Amino acid sequence: MPRSRLFIILALLLVTLLFSLLSSHILQRAQEETFALFSPLFSSSAFVKKQLGGLGKHLMSLDQLDAEYQRLLLENKKLQAENDLLRGLEEENIKLRATLDYRERSAFRLLPATVLTRDHSAWWNTIKINRGSKDGIMPDMPVITDRGLVGKTTVVTDHLSMVMLVTDEECKVAVKVEGTREQGIESGLRASTGDLQLCFLDKLAELKPGQKVYTAGVSGGIFPSGIEVGTVKSFQARELDGQAILDPAADLNNLEDLFVIVGAK
Repeated sequence: MPRSRLFIILALLLVTLLFSLLSSHILQRAQEETFALFSPLFSSSAFVKKQLGGLGKHLMSLDQLDAEYQRLLLENKKLQAENDLLRGLEEENIKLRATLDYRERSAFRLLPATVLTRDHSAWWNTIKINRGSKDGIMPDMPVITDRGLVGKTTVVTDHLSMVMLVTDEECKVAVKVEGTREQGIESGLRASTGDLQLCFLDKLAELKPGQKVYTAGVSGGIFPSGIEVGTVKSFQARELDGQAILDPAADLNNLEDLFVIVGAK
């Protein structure tokens, strides 16, 4: 046998003998050190796995998310409806207080009334109110709001009355223009869109848009002096007189609560 091969065989036998002589205590120590070296990696992996598992428990499915969205949407609509209701009650309260305040300050005895129905046509305009002769109403009594003249009563029954509005061409009111000596007769316009006309003015009258027009309170008339009728929109000279177009003071398109003048305080 060659000497080199014999040397290799002896070296292998020596190594085998050394491994066999290592005690179990030394092997266990080596395993512990190896485990200690890699334990942070094992711990991090377990922690991440635990956190991901806990997160999964709190995640919602698409159906659950949609159901929650619908619930929140319904809740939002409910809150919006409640806010709208409260806003409407607040506006109604403010309106009622202003109306009561006007009634207290008025120089007239005012009977409150409510509009039941109204009728429009190209030739006449009327409304029906919930007051009649049993409440002291008679024909030709002025009807007003806190903003101005509405019209006058016409047909009266025990518990109902018809009111001819100032926009009717048959409702004629003696009026005066503020800041001037101009007086004339106000009436509705035939085929009007809600404007009033003031006729029998001086042809040279210097009326300007924005001037207020009030009842003149002529002797024998049914309308007392000082009730606002409207505001001048335009003026033109005609062949025999001057004519002004007025914007009504009262909101005739949204009449709800009004007053009938039944006398003076």
